[in-house]
Amino acid sequence: MKTDLAYLRTATFAEAGKRVRAVYEHPTVVRFTHWLNGICIVVMTMTGLQIFRAFPSFGPKLPESELFTPPKLLRLGGWLGGALQWHFTFMWIFVIGGVVYLLYEAASGHWRTVLFRPRDIAGVWPMAKHYFLFGAKPEETAPYNPLQKLAYTTTILLGVLSVVTGMVMYKPVQLHWLAFLFGGYHLTRIWHFLAMCGFWAFVPGHLVMVALHGWENFASMVVGWKRNPSYLPAENSEPDPAA
Repeated sequence: MKTDLAYLRTATFAEAGKRVRAVYEHPTVVRFTHWLNGICIVVMTMTGLQIFRAFPSFGPKLPESELFTPPKLLRLGGWLGGALQWHFTFMWIFVIGGVVYLLYEAASGHWRTVLFRPRDIAGVWPMAKHYFLFGAKPEETAPYNPLQKLAYTTTILLGVLSVVTGMVMYKPVQLHWLAFLFGGYHLTRIWHFLAMCGFWAFVPGHLVMVALHGWENFASMVVGWKRNPSYLPAENSEPDPAA
């Protein structure tokens, strides 16, 4: 069976008289869908809050009760009809981007570098201690450590949850059977809201991980290649620059 690194392209080149090794961590499809879906989440959050403002409660309309009023700065769409149009437009962009990402990951084998698997369980706590309790840094053996894999895999599941619950609210009559599985329409709204909260709970930790791993980590999500990653094994022989 191939290792995780076997699914990544590598290259070696000279720069300023120094030998540089690089790994193609983020293929074009991954980078494009990453930034596209990030934009979609921002727009759908803001328009979703505008939609929620039309009836700011998770309970039945009678008796009416107001849970909270989202600040105007965080809302987009201007009114209910405008927010719905924005929301549904970016919903389909988000769905298409997510499907393209998942199909590419499955077809290319790249999923092995990011998907959380049982073998990663033991590595979660050591990485959590390193990030949040100033513990020793575990050895890096792959582009993503177990804690990152857990976070990214959870985010993919949140994406699926947000799409499925969103479709229930989009077509409540046609998908009444799906609403039943979520506990009814009112509970489906709550699941949809919790999926949004999960996305935004992920963002601060994601940014911290990016900052801790340095500029090269961020640049790789822009250009695809990461220079001199610490997880590359020592060279036993001269690599093929065209690899």
